[in-house]
Amino acid sequence: MDDFADTDYSSAPRLPLLTAAEARETVGYLQLLEQLDLTPRGEAAGQLAADLARRLPAAE
Repeated sequence: MDDFADTDYSSAPRLPLLTAAEARETVGYLQLLEQLDLTPRGEAAGQLAADLARRLPAAE
């Protein structure tokens, strides 16, 4: 555990967790889940899809 004590995360390069294409694909899957699951979980998936889509850059 002491190996990480001196790590400066603020200067470390940051990589995206998902590419834009992967995020768009994820939005599609969440929207599909919303359509297939009529429970509150499906509704939550749709809201998550909408939130994520708003954060994505415009498709090229």
